[in-house]
Amino acid sequence: MGGAIYTVSGMTCEHCVGSVRSEVGRIDGVTDVEVELATGRVTVTGSGPVDEALVRDAVTEAGYEPVSA
Repeated sequence: MGGAIYTVSGMTCEHCVGSVRSEVGRIDGVTDVEVELATGRVTVTGSGPVDEALVRDAVTEAGYEPVSA
């Protein structure tokens, strides 16, 4: 299993958390997405390595800004 931690800005509520979790969770191979609203920390776990560019695109699609990986 592979995993990575990202920092996302712009999330202000549980709806934001759900949007990010939903979009990132649609990526092939992603098995779990944990989002911490207070810190902006998004932990992505996959059945193998998950392409960072796909995660960044999914976060952007959800309407938020990936700050770092």
